[in-house]
Amino acid sequence: MRVEILSTAEDDLAEGHRFYERQESGIGGYFLDTLFAEIDSLQLYAGMHRKKWGKYRMLSTRIPFGVFYPIHEDTVQVCAVLDLRRRPSFLRRQLSRDT
Repeated sequence: MRVEILSTAEDDLAEGHRFYERQESGIGGYFLDTLFAEIDSLQLYAGMHRKKWGKYRMLSTRIPFGVFYPIHEDTVQVCAVLDLRRRPSFLRRQLSRDT
């Protein structure tokens, strides 16, 4: 299975990186390393996650973020990488962004 990271998810990753770097230098790199490794795992495990708000949601194992994706034919399209500590209404709005 091919994994594609859409621009909306890239923006989410950049925002998360900035947030964690403000907490302590170097943590932003850990954030990106962790999430990119988990996104890469979708090559094997795509579709095994529960659906939430119409998209599959993979929960990060180390950071309170969720990776949201639909599957189109043989391609996983990562459309959002969101902080799950946010309000559900915010998360739903983010998932309805044009991709």
